[in-house]
Amino acid sequence: MYKNVLQAIDGIEIYPLISFSIFFLFFLGLLVYVALLDKKHVQAMSHFACGNEDEDTTLDEVRP
Repeated sequence: MYKNVLQAIDGIEIYPLISFSIFFLFFLGLLVYVALLDKKHVQAMSHFACGNEDEDTTLDEVRP
């Protein structure tokens, strides 16, 4: 039933191409963003994610 309904719509073949293009461009952009990230910033932020609440972690300790 659904196959016949979708075949009756004119121009329906463009939607999978648009969906794939959005998906591909998003992840390509994300890959470029991650590749261009400042490594010192990533290192500094990694200390905040799993730090113990008793520890006093500041950016001054991470920066050389």
